[in-house]
Amino acid sequence: MAVQMKKLLQIGLLLTALVAGAVSFAQEEGADLGVMLADLEQAAEDLRALTGQIDAVPESAREVLAFRRDDRSFRLLSQLNALVQRAAELPPDDPVRIEVEGRLKEDLAGAGQNILARIAELAQRVEEYRARAESETGVAQIVADANVQGMAALRFRYYRAMVDVVEGRSALGMPVDRIAQSLEEQLYLHAEILVGSLEFTGTALKEIRARLKRDPENADLIAAARDMEISQRLNLDRLDSLVKLLARLNHDVANYRTALLKHTEGVSLAQLDRGAVKSLFEEGWDHSRDYLVDQLPELLFKLLVFVVILALFRGLSRLAQRAVRAACERPGVEMSTLLKDTMLSLTGGAVMGIGILMALSQIGISLGPMLAGLGVAGFIIGFALQDTLGNFAAGGMILIYRPYDVDDFIEVAGASGLVKKMNLVSTTIATFDNQTLVVPNSKIWGDVIKNVTAQKVRRVDLLFGIGYSDDIPHAERVLKDIVANNDKVLEKPEPVVRLHELGESSVNFIVRPWVKTEDYWDVYWSITRAVKVRFDEEGISIPFPQRDVHHYNAQGQGRADA
Repeated sequence: MAVQMKKLLQIGLLLTALVAGAVSFAQEEGADLGVMLADLEQAAEDLRALTGQIDAVPESAREVLAFRRDDRSFRLLSQLNALVQRAAELPPDDPVRIEVEGRLKEDLAGAGQNILARIAELAQRVEEYRARAESETGVAQIVADANVQGMAALRFRYYRAMVDVVEGRSALGMPVDRIAQSLEEQLYLHAEILVGSLEFTGTALKEIRARLKRDPENADLIAAARDMEISQRLNLDRLDSLVKLLARLNHDVANYRTALLKHTEGVSLAQLDRGAVKSLFEEGWDHSRDYLVDQLPELLFKLLVFVVILALFRGLSRLAQRAVRAACERPGVEMSTLLKDTMLSLTGGAVMGIGILMALSQIGISLGPMLAGLGVAGFIIGFALQDTLGNFAAGGMILIYRPYDVDDFIEVAGASGLVKKMNLVSTTIATFDNQTLVVPNSKIWGDVIKNVTAQKVRRVDLLFGIGYSDDIPHAERVLKDIVANNDKVLEKPEPVVRLHELGESSVNFIVRPWVKTEDYWDVYWSITRAVKVRFDEEGISIPFPQRDVHHYNAQGQGRADA
């Protein structure tokens, strides 16, 4: 301890000499610095008095006084460094600059080595307090940890002060090789230790986080992860400070900036130099290559398992669809084609969905978070697509109640045509002029559904008129004969041929034969043609609307023509 106090006293005396030199310099440069120099002189006197009293206080208070003395020393060094920079701006032959250089050679010849000694002493004290912190518990441990961090911060202030000394001496053309080399060695060693700590703690932190995923409620794991994260952030801040100091000494810091990029969650612009980015990519490529070499067989095996599972469930999906189709087509099972197609599609999709989930689980993807995410996403999508859900509901009702089937001719929601296919959202209709209409199921279920071809038998409604002068019984016999001779007209129900009404210019008969639904238009067209041909052969007229026009002369003397 006596040796350490002696070193502290030497540093204090050297700083006092620096202040004296600064006073001489300021007096020669100008009286405008008088107030600042008076403050520096007073601070130097206080520092000299404090340094002389360190040995007289109890040992428990010496570290506190040394810490206070160091803080005052840093302030003096900062102000003196500003004076040195101003002196460096003067011409080399300027008397003021020559005086400052002389003072520095005389009074700061051993300042660099003394500061390096103080840094080494602080490193030793840090280790002592760190060992004490590990042996303490509770509040005492927290206090010891705080002391360690405080002395570590003081150590970095000494580093910055040394760099300032080197830069000041360089600005005045003084030799700095030995001091700069010693300082650079210490900074390099400290930076290497920090990078190693980042790698070591980072690996342990990954393992802790992996365990936390399996046991997220473990209080010990949570506390350990929090402590490691704090340690990582502190080491990153210290490494960033060291990188800046090393850069000021013209040291290659690309590797350290690479470490900062690798372990820092956010990337700063100062860290993005070409060397750091190149080193980071090279390191990433090396890791990727090593990983592929080590894990490629395992990855290929997992990929093979994934493909095999998908192929297997693809086959199972087809088998399930065949089984569902066979069940739907069993005798006695009445089911619409639309419902069959929908059940087949849903069955195949469900089996393949299960297969995909099993395949993903085999390659190491956790299904729990994925299913939870799908549930949340499904809720959000369902809320946003309310109309689509309405179509789903309507599609389900249509499949259950079966108001129409494939190839039925329907008229719904202003559209008409043959039903070609349907899903749970919409129904596809093909018109007779070969247009495709896609109608939402909600519009169909919410409107009147007219299924023209739902029944196996349909009645053909025809209307024919004859003249008032034609033979009504004869015309009736001709119409019945035409209907009876048509092969596609059904005997049961019996066709109806009746005198229907006396029109304005014709006597109208209704002809209503019953036919199979698929023969409707053939019968309609064939009977219409046969009636025209037979009426012409039998001399029965088919009147068209007529109107008599009566014309009177201008004097109103009677009808001129009719």
